[in-house]
Amino acid sequence: IALVFVLQWSQAVLIPVVIGILLAYALEPFVSGLTRARVPRAFGAGIVLICFVGLLGLGGYSLSGQALQIVRQIPEAAQKIRERVRARDRDPGAFGEVQKAATELQKTAEVAAQEPDAARDPRDRAAPVQRVQVVEPAFDARSYLYWGGLNLLTAAGQFAVILFLVYFFLVTGDLYKRKLVKIAGPALWQKKLTVQILDEINTQIASFIRVQLLTSFIVAVATALALWFLGVNQFIVWGLLAGILNSIPYLGPIVVSGGLALVAFMQFDDIGRALTVAGAAFVITSLEGFLLTPALMSRAARMNPVAIFVGLLFFGWIWGIWGAVLAVPMLMMIKAICDHIEDLQPLGELLGE
Repeated sequence: IALVFVLQWSQAVLIPVVIGILLAYALEPFVSGLTRARVPRAFGAGIVLICFVGLLGLGGYSLSGQALQIVRQIPEAAQKIRERVRARDRDPGAFGEVQKAATELQKTAEVAAQEPDAARDPRDRAAPVQRVQVVEPAFDARSYLYWGGLNLLTAAGQFAVILFLVYFFLVTGDLYKRKLVKIAGPALWQKKLTVQILDEINTQIASFIRVQLLTSFIVAVATALALWFLGVNQFIVWGLLAGILNSIPYLGPIVVSGGLALVAFMQFDDIGRALTVAGAAFVITSLEGFLLTPALMSRAARMNPVAIFVGLLFFGWIWGIWGAVLAVPMLMMIKAICDHIEDLQPLGELLGE
C-alpha cells in the first residue's frame, strides 16, 4: 500500500525519469558510435539530442498541413453528427420507443405515489411544493480549448525536462552501473549478481526498444498504405497515430480501430466502408502483435498475456495514459530483477511466458 501511494504521489518525478531512461537507451548506440570516433561524449550526446529534436520538429512541421485539415473538418463532422441526432429524434426507432415507454411509466409511478388532496386531513395540508429542476450547463468548447492550451504548455515544459534528463543519462554513460556494483555489497557474489541483473535489464530494454520502434514503423507504414488504398483522407497522419498507439498493448489497436471507424464514417457516410477501414487497421495490428513481435523478442524478454494485461491495468490506474505506455518496459525490468534473486523467482515465473 505504501509503495502504491508513493508511486501515485511522485508520478510527476518518476514518469519523466522513466521516459528519460528509455530515450537514453534508444539513443545510446548513436552516442557510442560518436564516442568510438573520438568525439567527446558530452559533445556526442548534444549532437545526437539536437538531431533527435530536429527530426521531431521536421516531422511535426511537415505533417502540420494535414493536421490543420483535420481540424478544419471538425465543424463539418459536428454538423453531420447533429443531423444524425435530429434524424434519430424524428424517427426514434426501437430505442426511442423504449425510452418513451420508460418515461410514461415514470410519470405514472409519480402520480400513483402522490396522495390525493381530498384524502388528506385539512390540518395536514401544506403549501404546494415547488419543483426545482437543475439544468446542467451546455458544453463549452472554448473552455476546453483554453485548458487544452494550458496542458500543451505544461507538456512542453515536461518535454524540456525530459530532454535534460536524457542528456545527463547519455553523458554519464555507465557511471551509475559502476556505482550500483560498488555499493551492492562487500562479497564478490553480490557484485556479480548486480552486474548480471543490470546486464539483463540493459539487454531486455534495448531489445524491447528496437523491436518496438521497428514494429511501430511497420504498423504506421502498413496502416497508411491501407488507408490510402481505401481512400481515407490524411492517411499519413492516421498511419502515424496508429504506429504511436501501437506501443500500448491491447488498448492501442482498439483505440486505433474505433477512431478510424469514426473517421471513415464521417468521410464516407457509409457504415460498410467504415467497418472495412476499421477491420483493415485491426488486421494489421493483430498480425503485428501475434506474429511479428513474438518472433523478434527474445524468450527471456517475453511475458505472458495475463501478466501484461494486469500490469497494464495497474500502471494505467497509477499513472494514467503514461502508465499504459510504460507498463511493458517496467514489467521487463521487474522480471529481470526477479529472475536473478532467489526469493523473487516465483514472481518472475508468474511474469514469464
